[in-house]
Amino acid sequence: MSDDEGDRDEYGANGSNADLESVLATVRERVDPDADERSRLRAVATTLAERAADAATDLAPGADVLQVGSSARETWISGDRDIDVFVRFPPEIDRETLEEYGLEVGHATVPDGHEEYAEHPYVKGEVEGFDVDVVPCFRLESATEIRSAVDRTPFHNRYLVERLDAELAADVRLAKQFLKGIGAYGSDLRTRGFSGYLTELLVVEYGGFVPLLEAAADWHPPVELDPEDHAADVAFDDPLIVIDPTDPERNVAAVCSAENVARLQHYARKFLAAPSVEYFEPREPAPLTEAELREHLADRGTTPVAIRFETPDLVDDQLYPQLEKSLEGIVGGLEDRGFDVLRARTFAAETAVVFAELAVAERPAVERHLGPPVHVRDHAEGFYDAYAGDSDVYGPFVDGDRYVAEREREWTTARAFLESERLFDVGLGAHVETALEDGYDVLVGAETTALLPEFGRQLRAYFEPRP
Repeated sequence: MSDDEGDRDEYGANGSNADLESVLATVRERVDPDADERSRLRAVATTLAERAADAATDLAPGADVLQVGSSARETWISGDRDIDVFVRFPPEIDRETLEEYGLEVGHATVPDGHEEYAEHPYVKGEVEGFDVDVVPCFRLESATEIRSAVDRTPFHNRYLVERLDAELAADVRLAKQFLKGIGAYGSDLRTRGFSGYLTELLVVEYGGFVPLLEAAADWHPPVELDPEDHAADVAFDDPLIVIDPTDPERNVAAVCSAENVARLQHYARKFLAAPSVEYFEPREPAPLTEAELREHLADRGTTPVAIRFETPDLVDDQLYPQLEKSLEGIVGGLEDRGFDVLRARTFAAETAVVFAELAVAERPAVERHLGPPVHVRDHAEGFYDAYAGDSDVYGPFVDGDRYVAEREREWTTARAFLESERLFDVGLGAHVETALEDGYDVLVGAETTALLPEFGRQLRAYFEPRP
């Protein structure tokens, strides 16, 4: 199936010739909060801010409170229920006191809330159906003075509030929904996509949603945008570079993967060529069936292998970097031993899986070991002496101008390697390594059908990939 045919199947023909403005108007009706929704959010946010201000100023007279994030900038999508309350404390207090005061204010603001931890603790909870974060930070004059990442947020908020009018805010909502629809929205380390702040900066920089898509369709990474012309003397090695207007040494798009930059480019071109509301609707694939998985394996002639283990008890932003590191190490270990990896992924839920599809899953009993050229005397003689007289080695002999030995291969099957202690030499995430030490299963070939009850959707996405 061609790429174009795949897109037609995924998005359908109904909206492929729709007028651009008609499509955008339809999506706006879905994503723009109505007057009642806006009024209710404002009322709850005002109550929360008053509670937080009362509690904060009792503790520190110089404290104040800001509502930040998309709900403060009118860029939130209808149905979103997030309210972010930042409590700014005077810079004279120390970090320990900030954390203590922050939790006290958080619990006063959200009485039924619970404590969570990022760079420092904060309170999270629900108030009248809204998800509320109460986050302490320092009140600073410049973002370059920050003591923790959250100290930047009030500067981000002020910068965007000054530049977003109602029309641009509406286009931000379109952009966010489009990125959600194509699976590229979210700066968590599982998604590695476009954050809300980055999306807003891009819409402001290009002057709207459609101009952003038109620009992205022609991007040639690395793409560098510097909204405030800081011309900072910092080298960034990322496909998309957006210099933070409030902090010239920071790339707002640093977390955004090359894959998600390319995904935006692909769907920007497709949407502009044939606008459809379908691009704004996230697609949840149906779980792959056992019969479908067996058919894929028969058609592809490959051998899947999987390592399944208990998922480490970590938040996603700690878990997924460790899974990706482990995936890279295991793939490298397989390839170093001659088991060619066609493609690989990692999945996580109750259990975690490193899944690799092998073009070669079995190797002969011997492997060729190429020595130095014979004329490099010291190294050549060392190689020759190491293997001469070894009854388990064919050779050494001369092939061209080099010594060669054919020796017994350590692992003839991928399963044998994955079940061996040598798996722990490949470079694993620390918590993944601990989980594997507690025990793991190796599944090969049709045995991987055992993954379907937990990872059927992920396996369909793997075997029926789309951009």
